[in-house]
Amino acid sequence: MSLFWRIFALNAVVLGSATALLLWAPVTVSVPVVLTEAVILVGGLAVMLVANAALLRLGLAPLDRVTKLMTTVDLLRPGQRLPASGGGEIAKLIRTFNAMLERLERERAASSARVLLAQEAERRRIAQELHDEVGQSMTAILLGLKRAADDAPAPVRKQLHEVQEITRESLDEVRRLVRRLRPGVLDDLGLVSALTSLTQDFATHTGLRISRRFDADLPALEPETELVLYRVAQESLTNAARHADAERVAVALRRTDDSVVLAVTDDGCGIKAPREGAGIRGMRERALLIGGSLEITPAPRAGTQVQLTAPVSGKQP
Repeated sequence: MSLFWRIFALNAVVLGSATALLLWAPVTVSVPVVLTEAVILVGGLAVMLVANAALLRLGLAPLDRVTKLMTTVDLLRPGQRLPASGGGEIAKLIRTFNAMLERLERERAASSARVLLAQEAERRRIAQELHDEVGQSMTAILLGLKRAADDAPAPVRKQLHEVQEITRESLDEVRRLVRRLRPGVLDDLGLVSALTSLTQDFATHTGLRISRRFDADLPALEPETELVLYRVAQESLTNAARHADAERVAVALRRTDDSVVLAVTDDGCGIKAPREGAGIRGMRERALLIGGSLEITPAPRAGTQVQLTAPVSGKQP
């Protein structure tokens, strides 16, 4: 039934009921109208308006559901759909809206994939330049300082050693940045070794006490899946160190029937802001890139748990 005929039928029910009451009810209207008759007429009008409003609310409820979903839908949480049945205009509208959501989710996933791949390519390029240009230049400076210190008198030698130590610390910082931009251990030794190196590095530089628990029978994963799992763990550890005021963090990687689950749990203050920031939304976009799902929930005791479920195939459906 079309929307026009649906509204017409609802109004016809109300008006027909009112007409039937006028025909068969033992009520007459005098001229001029007396007070009791006026009260009865006004009461009947009020009943008609209330009944009409209730029936219209019931008949147009599907439109309210569509409006509510329009205002709350999030393309980073795919799969939000409304049930549609029948062949009326409202059912057609719901089916069209669901089809539009599917198209927008596909387009959002494709655009996010292009952006994230471009980001990783830029990270790789910057890391390579830091390693090849800045790293090698600083290494040459260290060698020059060593030769100069060997030939310099004692007072100057001490100053050169101090400059040499500062340069060595700067070189170590550049190497750490290179590892964070593009973890070479991920390409060379795999995900478990990369996560182990990442947690050790965070524990050293932030003071967090990080525990690890990795299943021994983890399946082989696509490179894109390993990279997404690594980036989500990296962002989760960064959030725990910067925002959660945490002291302990547990990083777990386990296998389920057809997926791999990464869980990062801290004992901090938890997420208090109702609106997610760019870091969390970036993690959701990465999860969509591999067809996975990201859940951020309160930890069982205190703090926050970030859980990423990634399909073993590593391919987005």
